[in-house]
Amino acid sequence: MTQPVASKPRQFTIGQGVRLIFVLQIAIAIFLIGTDLASRWQMDLSRAEPAPTGPVAPGDQVRRYDPSRPTPQFSDPRTRPNITMPPNVPSRLEFTVENTPETGEILVINGAITQGDDDRFAVYLDTLSEPPQTLAINSPGGNVDTALAMGRLIRAREFDTLILPGTACLSSCPYMLAGGVNRQVSLAGAVGLHQHYYETPGYMPVYFAVADIQRSQGQTMTHLIDMGIDAGVMVYGLSTPPDDIYVLVEEELVESRLATEVVE
Repeated sequence: MTQPVASKPRQFTIGQGVRLIFVLQIAIAIFLIGTDLASRWQMDLSRAEPAPTGPVAPGDQVRRYDPSRPTPQFSDPRTRPNITMPPNVPSRLEFTVENTPETGEILVINGAITQGDDDRFAVYLDTLSEPPQTLAINSPGGNVDTALAMGRLIRAREFDTLILPGTACLSSCPYMLAGGVNRQVSLAGAVGLHQHYYETPGYMPVYFAVADIQRSQGQTMTHLIDMGIDAGVMVYGLSTPPDDIYVLVEEELVESRLATEVVE
């Protein structure tokens, strides 16, 4: 009687393994893209909800973040800064010296923070025979690394920083504010924080930027500690999405030491 021939186990070839890996990569990519699109869709739905407006109050401090506005809508709308302000936010920092009866001579820093503005600021200072002691800052934020470099330069030159009534220091701007030896903030202005934002291609989920985000958060916390600020203030920013801004109230400004003086 003929014995049945045992079948050989099927060999898993290298080519089949490569194809399997390729298929798995496609499946993972589809899953990640789907997850990313779903999160963006949910974010778009949340934006449809009416946003709070008007001045902030304790417990009501989150507002929509609009970096295009020269002055924040959520500060007192009746208040206007006593300095020259362009109708639109400059696309990068502008530096001017102004003199007002209330503040005396100040150096006004106004506009969005872009890469290289710290070098431009250093060059500008060299053109002044005697720069004013106080820097009035009005900025919707921008490049985080540049804001940190600006803050270090401000501290190295021992300037004071000032947030005037009707102006704002938002997003990465508080890292500049922190550089002042003395830091005065008007309650008719606004200082606000939110999560750091990174531009990524639409098909790339944000988790691919996790390492950069963690590095950046570590740098900002180190910067605040070096400037004598309580790094715990970052909690307010870390819990606020990039499309919103968390505006600090007087108690938070004082307790965190982000402001050494709060005025009306």
